[in-house]
Amino acid sequence: MENLEKELKELIVTTLNLEHVRPEAIQTENALFGDGLGLDSIDALELGVAIKKKYRVTLNVDDGDVKKHFYSVKSLAEFIQNSQA
Repeated sequence: MENLEKELKELIVTTLNLEHVRPEAIQTENALFGDGLGLDSIDALELGVAIKKKYRVTLNVDDGDVKKHFYSVKSLAEFIQNSQA
C-alpha cells in the first residue's frame, strides 16, 4: 500500500498543478481539504477524474462515504485497494 500512497501523492501534485508542493511533503494521514493540504471542491472533482482514469475505480458522488474516502492519501489508497479487490 505504500507504493499506492506514493503514486497518489504524485498524482495529486501533477493533476492539481501544485508546483509549490513536493509529493513527499504530503502527509499520508493528514486531511487533503480545509486546514490540511487546502484543496477545494474543484480540486476534488479533478482528482476524482484522475483517479477514475488511472485506477479504473468508480466514484459515486451520491455515496455518503465519498467524503470519507477523500479525507487523506491513506483513505484514498484504502478505497482504491478495496475497489480493485
